Amino acid sequence: MEVHLTPEQEAELSELATRKGRNANELAQEVIGFYLEHEARFIEAVKRGLESLDRGEYVSHVDVGARIDRLFPS
Repeated sequence: MEVHLTPEQEAELSELATRKGRNANELAQEVIGFYLEHEARFIEAVKRGLESLDRGEYVSHVDVGARIDRLFPS
C-alpha cells in the first residue's frame, strides 16, 4: 500500500520525525496504528451506547439539564 501525502504533510511528518529522532516511515506507521486503535474504540463505544438505548438505559435531555442545575446552581 502507498499513502500519498501533500508536500506540507510530508514536511511536517519529516520535521516531527527528526525532532523525535525517528524514521518518518516508522512514525507514520505508529500514527496510523494509533488512529486505527482509536477508531476501533470509538466504534465499540458507539455500539455499547446504542445497545444501552435499545435496553432503555439512558438519561433524557431534561434530566441532564436538571442534574447540571443541581450541580451548578445560579
